[in-house]
Amino acid sequence: MDAILQIAGLVRRFSGVTALDELSFAVPAGQIVGFLGPNGAGKTTTMRAIFGLTELEAGRVSWRAQPVGPAHRRRFGYMPEERGLYPSMAVADQVSYLGRLHGLSRSAAAEACDRWLTRLDLADRATDKIEALSHGNQQRAQLAAALVHDPELLVLDEPLSGLDPAGIDAIIDVLRERAAAGCCVLLSSHQLDLVEDLCESVVIIDHGRLVSAGSVDELETSGARRLVVRLAGDRDGVWARSLPGVTVSELDRGSVRLLLDDDVDPQAVLAAATSAGPVTHFELVRRRLSEVFREATA
Repeated sequence: MDAILQIAGLVRRFSGVTALDELSFAVPAGQIVGFLGPNGAGKTTTMRAIFGLTELEAGRVSWRAQPVGPAHRRRFGYMPEERGLYPSMAVADQVSYLGRLHGLSRSAAAEACDRWLTRLDLADRATDKIEALSHGNQQRAQLAAALVHDPELLVLDEPLSGLDPAGIDAIIDVLRERAAAGCCVLLSSHQLDLVEDLCESVVIIDHGRLVSAGSVDELETSGARRLVVRLAGDRDGVWARSLPGVTVSELDRGSVRLLLDDDVDPQAVLAAATSAGPVTHFELVRRRLSEVFREATA
């Protein structure tokens, strides 16, 4: 799938600190791309650069092979991590107003506002002030504001933070619908289990540089082979710690997660486990996204 958002060689420095260091990556249409990195990695600065909210020393942001300008940004939607709505303004007034700023007529903005508030289960709070809403409902209102003008690009900074399971499911459903309709979705989140389920591909940055990128499937099936083994009565994996070419990477409620060198035969590991006690679970597994993240940013 062709990439339509191109981030090319972005450089941004703040008081001698390099926030973005020749950062480059691309995002295709019709896909939800996870944008990951530790705190301070440069994710928010990158998002602000897409919207022209921060100056760049070098590099450029392109949309469909053209430098991004004001006309393009009117077709973009942005949901910042920090609240971007007026707290004393009513929900419907706020969402409609932002729709008009993006070029909708008064009637079209009102219609789109009603549709999105209903879709996000906020119709009964339309006349309430933003500041009167719960954290989760503020998240929904913020998403409605980002979606009201039917954007071609949707950039979301921690959209699932602080939501209950029902709220997470509602927003995930919307994001999948928008991607299926051809929207380009770039999503930043520290909730890697949700990113793993939601995103088809991820971009990982650290210290303003790209450190890993690819489809979730590719990243999770690359690297050292992994085994999960559980022995009855052994919660510490003592039996595996002296095996040559085997590294105990994690203990999880009695299961031992092992990394195998290329020349290690899993059947030999099974034999060692069996000699140490009754084996209740033995499975070759993929890398989890959390492991990909930790290894990329170590």
